Amino acid sequence: MTPDTKHDKLNELATQGVGRLLWNYSLPAVVGMLVMQLYNFVDRALIGHYGGVDGAASQEAIAGLTITFPVMNITTALGVLIGAGASARLSILLGNGNIPAARNVLGNALTMTIVLGLAYLTMFAWFLDDMLILFGATDTNLPYAREFMTYILPGLFLMNLTYSFNNLMRASGFPIRAMVTMFIGAGLNIILVTLFLVVFKMGIKGAAIASDISMGVTTIFVMAHFFKNSGPITWTRGTYRLHSKIVWGIVGIGAAPCIVNVAACLINIFINSNLKTLGADSELGSDGALASAGVFVTFTSMIVCGIIGICQGMQPIVGYNYGAGLFHRLKRAYWLAVAASTAVCSIGWIISMVCPEVVAKLIIPDDTLARHTGRLLTISMSMFWMVGFQIVSTNFLQSIGRVGFSIALSLARQVIFLLPIMYFMVHHFELDGLWASFPTSDVCATIVAAILIIIEFRNIKRLQKQNIIPNAL
Repeated sequence: MTPDTKHDKLNELATQGVGRLLWNYSLPAVVGMLVMQLYNFVDRALIGHYGGVDGAASQEAIAGLTITFPVMNITTALGVLIGAGASARLSILLGNGNIPAARNVLGNALTMTIVLGLAYLTMFAWFLDDMLILFGATDTNLPYAREFMTYILPGLFLMNLTYSFNNLMRASGFPIRAMVTMFIGAGLNIILVTLFLVVFKMGIKGAAIASDISMGVTTIFVMAHFFKNSGPITWTRGTYRLHSKIVWGIVGIGAAPCIVNVAACLINIFINSNLKTLGADSELGSDGALASAGVFVTFTSMIVCGIIGICQGMQPIVGYNYGAGLFHRLKRAYWLAVAASTAVCSIGWIISMVCPEVVAKLIIPDDTLARHTGRLLTISMSMFWMVGFQIVSTNFLQSIGRVGFSIALSLARQVIFLLPIMYFMVHHFELDGLWASFPTSDVCATIVAAILIIIEFRNIKRLQKQNIIPNAL
């Protein structure tokens, strides 16, 4: 294969129609993300119906799984710190035509993932029970949360490797192969979790073991891609030694999505703590209230994953064209991504308004709890149709290396607005106030996103007039 042929996949980022390009890159990412979220949905539904002792239905099992969400947020935060940061840097460098520097980003990303992985696995293993209690565990759901986390720990590290280098695979011109990765992991996981919970009645630990096995297989698939592929980005000797400029370049861009997940962890802790306390005084009980929150997180995650898939497709297009100085193309990619994401969010919003109880019944077998869960979905998602604009804007700013703006927008919804609003609303309106804080913060964060995008587009217009081509590092 000639060098020119090897670079065809990258050249199309600057030459192919933007609409078609966004479709070609986003569709595999969206499908892959939806498949992964389908696995999460099936996994949690099976835990709710078969996760108890001897395969019995158990709201305590769902509550225990909900308690582990902050741990998952921390793990994801560390994964996207490297994966999102490295893929954005890679795209801009490829747009600059700097292949050696792009290979250095790949090697440094691997070393960073291994070092961080060993650090957080040690911390989780050492302080597991203390962390789960801090996150809101009760006497009845702690055994389920502990059992799940004990078995899932190896899979968390493998998940980070898969996520980070799957993004790099897509950024280097292989969106279809990145999608196949998701199909392999999700398909294998659905088969194994059904086998372990329904047939072998292994309980919640069976779901964790199924995740470990499927993540192991997908990690091998992803890492093997960089040993030999038809693109310019492969494992290269001498690229694994950490260089401060590369590390800080990756961390600078990856900080925004990392902060989003850390903030989500703090919010989950706050929500779980209030659900534990306020739920105990209601007819639902603490475990019932926590199980309802688990449905909310699962459903909104399924909708958001579609938006993330669109953003993953947008990122290499925006980053490459920004690095190449083709500003008109990155603007069009942004607006098309906003339109598609708004459509996805609107679908989730309509479902939450029209038939939320149907969604709840898929995971929770109890009729009373399902009715309560449907009500909280309607309250919390009343302004959900505008969330897509926020997420795409954050990812756009991240993709072009606007670290300060992307961090500010990341903090806006999750920290600056949501936590203070939630604290006030819970104090005055208890459980209903907790869920009503989400649409309030959505409105505030959307206003901030619009302001930052207007400022950035003016900056891009200035670069365009002065014919300035940005540099990645």
